[in-house]
Amino acid sequence: MQAIQLHQPTSLANAAQLRSGSGDARFLAGGQSLLAAMKLGLNSATDLVNLAALPELAGVKVEGNSVVIGAMTRHADVAANADVKRLIPALAALAGGIGDRQVRNMGTLGGSIANADPAACYPAAVVGLGATVRTNKREIAADDFFRGFYETALAEDEIVTSVSFPVPQKAAYVKFKNPASRFALVGVFVAKTPGGARVAVTGAAGSVFRATAIEQALNGNWSAAAAKAVKVSADNLNSDLHASAEYRAHLIPVLASRAVAAAG
Repeated sequence: MQAIQLHQPTSLANAAQLRSGSGDARFLAGGQSLLAAMKLGLNSATDLVNLAALPELAGVKVEGNSVVIGAMTRHADVAANADVKRLIPALAALAGGIGDRQVRNMGTLGGSIANADPAACYPAAVVGLGATVRTNKREIAADDFFRGFYETALAEDEIVTSVSFPVPQKAAYVKFKNPASRFALVGVFVAKTPGGARVAVTGAAGSVFRATAIEQALNGNWSAAAAKAVKVSADNLNSDLHASAEYRAHLIPVLASRAVAAAG
C-alpha cells in the first residue's frame, strides 16, 4: 500500500506552498470524491493538504445583496443556514438534496466545485446564480470557472476560499437523480435575476452549461409552459447505461419547466 503524507497547513499561503512543494500533492476538502478515487486507484496522490485545518474557510455571511459561503462549509450547514434559507431557498434545498447524510456532513462547497464532477449539483447553482468564485489569488466569474470534464480555471496551487452568490428574484433547482448515487442524471437550476433569466444544466454533458434557448424563452415569458416548449438538441450530451443523450435532451426542458413552476 502506498504511503500518504497528511499535511496540516497553518495558513492559506502555507497550504499553497505545501501543495506545490510536496510530491504529487492534492488539496483535501471533504474527501468525498478524492478519497474514493484514491481507493479505486484513479488518483495517486502522495500528499494531502488538509484544508479543514483552516477554519477561516468555513461559514456563511451576507454581504450586501449576496450570500457568501466559505469553501469549507459543509453541505448540511448550507442546507440548515438561516440566511441561505431566507435569501436563496433554492440553494439551501439543493444542498439538502446532495448525496446521503455522510456526504452532506462531510462534503464541502469548495471541494465540490473544484472537483467539477459533471453530475454534481453545486456547479448548477454557481452558474445558475451567476456566482463569483473567490480564491487565494483572484475572483472568477461562474461562466469562466467550469471549463470541461473535471476541469476548472483553477491553477494547481490555487485554493477556492469562498463563493459569492447574488440573491435572485426567484430561483429553484430540480434534478432527476440516480436512485443509488443521488447524482443528477439531469439537474436544472433556474434563476430570475435583474440581468435576466439564467438556466444552468448539470448531469447532461461533460460539464455544467447554460441552456441559452430556455433563457431566451423565459426572458420573453417567465412561465413553465415557455420553458417546456423549448426543444433541446441531443448533440454533445451524455449517453450511458443510465440514460441516452436523447432522453437527457428531453428531460432538460421538462425539469426547467418544473423549476420555473417551483420558483413561482
